[in-house]
Amino acid sequence: MADDAIDRGRRGFLRGRPASGPAPIHPPWSRPDYFTSLCTRCGACADACPEAILRPGDGGYPEVDFTRGECSFCGACADACAAPIFDRTAIPWALRATVTDDCLSVRRVVCRSCQDACPEGAIRFQPAPGGAAHARIDEFACTGCGACVAACPAGAVTLDHQTGSPAHAVR
Repeated sequence: MADDAIDRGRRGFLRGRPASGPAPIHPPWSRPDYFTSLCTRCGACADACPEAILRPGDGGYPEVDFTRGECSFCGACADACAAPIFDRTAIPWALRATVTDDCLSVRRVVCRSCQDACPEGAIRFQPAPGGAAHARIDEFACTGCGACVAACPAGAVTLDHQTGSPAHAVR
């Protein structure tokens, strides 16, 4: 097969599952345009990750699981990979945190776990009428590290691929 890209719609149909859902998040600096065609699925990146957030995903390709913790952008995954998948000269990824209506603060429960966990200070809570505070993400400060995802007790924080998002370097 000339094109090794995964057809998620076909795979979902054959497995009896819907094709909807977010695209998987591959390791930082990996190049999504040809990740699946060059990745050998050897697991070297996952073995090298000191945060242990990489796991085999659909088709055996490494995916980031932010429920396990945050990405420290150490680069160990890129250094361990023998395939030319990673581009360390680019930004790690265009991920930004989003907070859903499942947030405890929306339900008037005082919780600032995501704000406390964010190393960049990209999450702030803004008071709203009626006493509920709503999380606001500073898209220029958010690096997409995922620290907020693991910290959220309600599972209300997700990281999404962004297009046209601010390009900034991770410190």
